[in-house]
Amino acid sequence: MFFGFFLTSCLVERVTIGSWQHVLPIILVASTAILLIRVSNRKLNQQKKIKTFQFLGALVSLTVIAFHVYHILLGNYNLSEDLPLFLCSFLALIIPCFTYTRRYWMYEILLFWIIAGTLQGVITPDIANGFPSLDYFRYWIVHLGLLTIIFYATFVLKMRPKFKSVFKSFFALQIYAIILMVLNNVLGANYSYLNSKPESASALDYFGEWPYYLLVMEVILIPFFLLIYWPFYLTRKK
Repeated sequence: MFFGFFLTSCLVERVTIGSWQHVLPIILVASTAILLIRVSNRKLNQQKKIKTFQFLGALVSLTVIAFHVYHILLGNYNLSEDLPLFLCSFLALIIPCFTYTRRYWMYEILLFWIIAGTLQGVITPDIANGFPSLDYFRYWIVHLGLLTIIFYATFVLKMRPKFKSVFKSFFALQIYAIILMVLNNVLGANYSYLNSKPESASALDYFGEWPYYLLVMEVILIPFFLLIYWPFYLTRKK
């Protein structure tokens, strides 16, 4: 009875910034990721490091696939809202291509996409239904899982971006945005919030209304990517 009351009280319409449903998974996964990286560097040989890396990619990707299959089976799947075309869902779907091949050009692009895009989703979560909904677990596994994967590639597999990686990632993102704009127009959708801002609070709230916030994002994107690259530049210089 108490457990049922607990679940009912936890299931909210939307997760709010700073709530335990927002902060707790970040603390748990960040702690686990740090421990995993430390143990991998100290205890695992190269083959086991790669297997761990592949497992992380499979976990994140299968979570997205299972979530969408579940909603398709329910019969309420909406092509204009439910396709895995938001940046983080799209990245989660294709991330095994990187974790299994470990192609450097993929790392160059994904490092900036994941840190810039996923980090914003972690700081300002857009979760319609809180714990213990399936969407709640999918959201955090995808966002925090992607960050764990890119940090694992950096600190365990010793991948590092170059200065030109900033611009490779930027231009790849333009291609993704153009394709998504076409799909949004065809489907009457708003994937990656290219047609309007999310309902929940986000950094986009400070950039004006559509289409001005898109222009602001374009202007600040390369400086933001350069800020991400800055620690790597400092270590490379040393």
